[in-house]
Amino acid sequence: MIALPANAPAGVITSEGLNADLACFPTREQYRDLVAAFRADGFEMCVDLCAVDYLSHADRPLPAGVAGERFEIVVNLLSLSRRVRVRIRVQVPESDCFLETLFHEYPGTEAMEREAFDLFGVQFTNHPDLTRILMPEDWEGHPLRKDYGIGRVPVQFKEAPGPR
Repeated sequence: MIALPANAPAGVITSEGLNADLACFPTREQYRDLVAAFRADGFEMCVDLCAVDYLSHADRPLPAGVAGERFEIVVNLLSLSRRVRVRIRVQVPESDCFLETLFHEYPGTEAMEREAFDLFGVQFTNHPDLTRILMPEDWEGHPLRKDYGIGRVPVQFKEAPGPR
């Protein structure tokens, strides 16, 4: 298992990662500094950033000292030169649903953060263009939240026979 970078914020909780060499559980305050420390330590690529809604799984297993929240932002960093992977999991409360952007460390996260905002409603502060990316601008709500109503939109295929 790899260790945290020397310039990582103090007190970050870690565990052995599932499909990663290390899993880190920073607080929201530690999040951006931890990612910047990994970037400086040779993690050249942010492979993925996504949101998870744990509405019905509040009791999921987490390391001691990590209080589970409804939302979690999961970031996967990769060091191609060292051939190691790190997963960062940040808890985001529903009542205060924001997190600092990673755009300044990894510009490629811009679209991934917009997707998490659009579909889950997680706000990314200091993001250069936090607008919807998949849903229309006038769409109300965030369709991948577990409490979002299930609806049905009829699909019309081109050149399909009309109603009989």
